[in-house]
Order: sequence, then structure tokens, then C-alpha cells
Amino acid sequence: MNKPIRNLAVACMVLFVALLVNATYVQYWQAEELTSLSKHPDNKRVRDAEFSRERGAILVRGKAVAESDKSDDSYKFQRVYPQGPEYAHLTGFFSRDWGLGGVESSQNSILSGSDSKLFVNRVIDLVDNQSPKGGSVTLTVDPDAQKAAYDGLNALGDNVRGAVVAIEPSTGKILAMVSSPSYNPNRLATHDFTEVGRAKQRLEQNDLSPLNNRAIEEVLPPGSTFKLVTAAAALDSGKYNPDTMVPGGSSLDLPQTNTDLINDGGGACGGDTITLTRALEVSCNVSFGDVGLKVGADRLRDTAEKFGFGTRVFKDLDDSLTKQELSRFPEDPDPPQTALSAIGQFDVAATPLQMAMIGAGIANDGVVMKPYLVDEIKSPKLDVIGKTEPEKMPDQPAISSAAARDLTQMMVSVVDNGTARTAQIPGVEVAGKTGTAQSSPDRPPYAWFVSFAPAETPAVAVAVLVQDAGVARDQISGSGLAAPIAKSVMEAVIGK
Repeated sequence: MNKPIRNLAVACMVLFVALLVNATYVQYWQAEELTSLSKHPDNKRVRDAEFSRERGAILVRGKAVAESDKSDDSYKFQRVYPQGPEYAHLTGFFSRDWGLGGVESSQNSILSGSDSKLFVNRVIDLVDNQSPKGGSVTLTVDPDAQKAAYDGLNALGDNVRGAVVAIEPSTGKILAMVSSPSYNPNRLATHDFTEVGRAKQRLEQNDLSPLNNRAIEEVLPPGSTFKLVTAAAALDSGKYNPDTMVPGGSSLDLPQTNTDLINDGGGACGGDTITLTRALEVSCNVSFGDVGLKVGADRLRDTAEKFGFGTRVFKDLDDSLTKQELSRFPEDPDPPQTALSAIGQFDVAATPLQMAMIGAGIANDGVVMKPYLVDEIKSPKLDVIGKTEPEKMPDQPAISSAAARDLTQMMVSVVDNGTARTAQIPGVEVAGKTGTAQSSPDRPPYAWFVSFAPAETPAVAVAVLVQDAGVARDQISGSGLAAPIAKSVMEAVIGK
């Protein structure tokens, strides 16, 4: 072979190898990005191809809460949600023209079959001349807890705004997450695209914002439930124990101002001085305002941050629609603002997920686990190709195990002898804390409840927020509205 022909042959071989490398790169490494509906919602070819694909199921304890059924139109498969509104803020929705939400979005590459983990499956489907099939996603949710949370909020009325989050303290598994009002994702997944547009418009124009997941998107003053953080900081400082005497009068003279901090209703808390346990039982603002001043803003903030304030760790519902909010503690409050912050007011704000993490951290001997919703992902042939392992939050423990045990017993006393009697479960020790947070003079307060059970061997921690129940101001309380819902969720988990 003469030199020109040899050079030409080498050049052709190099081009052929380059073509193979590029094809492999596009088919394997770029497949997920190039064929993703969530990344290319305006690409009609990508959109229609993915909408016609058999997506994998989203499962809860082996039962589908989202699945694809065969359809009799050109799109071949119809996405359906058997329990619609109950799981809507977890599953999200899968629509042709309006994109995806929830787990449908965050796990889209697995569900659609385009993920690199499913490369072998895609090759087999290609050889067999079959359309790609999606893998399945199993959630951590306890279906009984989810139903109890959903039914509990619904029982308060049609226009209730609120949320419930339940966590397994030892792992961080989300056992329930419900937001109210909800919506029916089937109406956004139908192949009647004109009706889908109307349904989407109605949801977006609804003043109650049913598309919002209040469990992670709503940050509001946690009120007296934040006294758990203040108590934790105090106990962990070594300067307080459950029997330490604290002020219990009707008002606290705040420094640098002529305004006093008073208790809800203006009364005293049972004496000029009371124990820290009694202060938590009756949710005494004066006591915890004083504790906050003495503990100091820096320690309060540090404790709050160890419980998760200011940190975004939950990503299993990330999508283009969800704007997860960070819980916050004020940066540099002056003494009066520190006292107000210690009782969960001023600029303190938290999501229901964050408050559930606080309860779970106390229950887990002071160690806060990262919350997660996606348990396992499986191939179309049901091989496990991914599983979430429990992981601690940074900078753990949030408080010492001794402080966590003391605070647990104080919370048990709140349920047995204090403001949270409505959360009592016969034969089970329940730890809890009520909260009624003031918002603005022109709207009712927010009702909160944080709890876990059984107190000695915690299986579940629950946070309930009732943002608006449409009832009179004097009927709103954490004990009256939120605690009974938490009780039913705890019973659903431990009553098996």
C-alpha cells in the first residue's frame, strides 16, 4: 500500500472511531438531557415522544400512586393517579403542555427510562425494536399516616390552608406529607389538552394556591412550638434543667423599651416563679422570653441552625414549580427582639417540614437526620438500582442526648398535664408542644403542633400547621385544631 492510500485509510479510521465515540456520547452520556421533557418542554418532538412512552410507576408500599395505562389514542399511554389529591403534592403531575411537578419531575429520568442507570435496558429495547420503558420509584410514605393526615385536614373544612409532615426520627424517612388545599393531578394529565389548559388556569387563579406545597413552601412564625428550640438551647447550655425556676408572672420587663412581654390572655403562669417544665406545660411567654434573654441570641441561632434552620437539605421534590423556602432565625436581634424570637415571633419563620425535623431530632437523642422521600428506584425488570441511605444533618448532634431526654420528658408533661391534652393516646406516652402564632391584626393566628410517639421508643414525629381554618379567632389554637390531627397520624403509625 502506497503512502497516500495508507494516510487516507488512517484518516478514515480516525473519522470512523470519532463517529462511534460521538454516537456513544450522545446515546449514553447526553441521552438523559436531550430526551428530558423537564429540560426541553418546548421541543415538540421530545415532548410527544416522552408523552407517548410507558412511564414507570410511583409506588407506596407496593401500590401505585402514579402509573401509566394504555390509551386508545396516538399517545399510547395515559398517566393516572389512583389517589389523586391525597398524594398530589408528592407525585406532582405529568402533562404534555404544562411540564411536570413533584416526583414526576425530580425522578423524571428514571420514570421515563432515559436515565444513564437504565442504559442496558435501553439497548435491549433498541435491539428488540421496543419503546423504552421507565423504571419505578418507591416512596418512604406510610399510606395509613398519609391518609390520616389528609383526612384530618379535610375534616376542618373545604377551604382550609395547612400542612402535615410526619418523619421517622431514626432515619429521616418522610412518612406523610400533605398540603391543603390539594388538587387532582389527573386533570392535568388527561389527553384532552383544552381541558388541561382550563384546569391549570383555574388552579393558578385560585386564591388558596392549591398547587403550592405548604409543607415545604410556606414559612410562617412557629409561635410557641419554637419554645422547643429555646428549651433545647437552655438545657444544652448546662445552666438549666427541667426543675430550674424561671419567672412566671404576667409580664416581662424588656430591656431598651417601654413595652413589656405578656402572656397570651394577659394572665400569670401560676406564680412569680415556676419550673422550666411548668413553663413549657402552660406555654409561658414570660418564662421563655426571660430564658431567651439569658441564653442569648447567638446560642438560640446556633441551636436553630443545628436543627436545620437556614439549610436546604430536602431535594426529593425539586422541580421548576416548587420554590422551597428556608426556615430562618434573625441575624442580629437586639434584646427585645431576642425575647420575642425565643417565643417564635418577631422574624422567626419555619416550614412544617422544619418543625417536624425539630421534633424528630429531639426524639432521636438530639441527632437530626436528613429528611428524604425517595426510598428506592428500580429498573423496568424490578432490579434495585438505587436506594437512599439515612444520613445525619451537618454539625450533629443538635443537642446532647441528656438534654434531649430531659426535653422529651418535659414534652410528655405538656401532653399529660399542659396545653396538649388533646394529643393523648391511651396506653402510649406522647411528647408534644402546641403553638398559636400571631401574624397580623387583620388575620387570625396560625395553629401549630409538634409531637412524637412513643416517647421512649419514637416511631414517628409529626408537625401540623393550620394556617387558616375559616373559624373565629378565639377558636384557633394548636391544641384545638392541630393536635388532634397529629394524634391521628401518630396512631396510624404506631397502632399496627
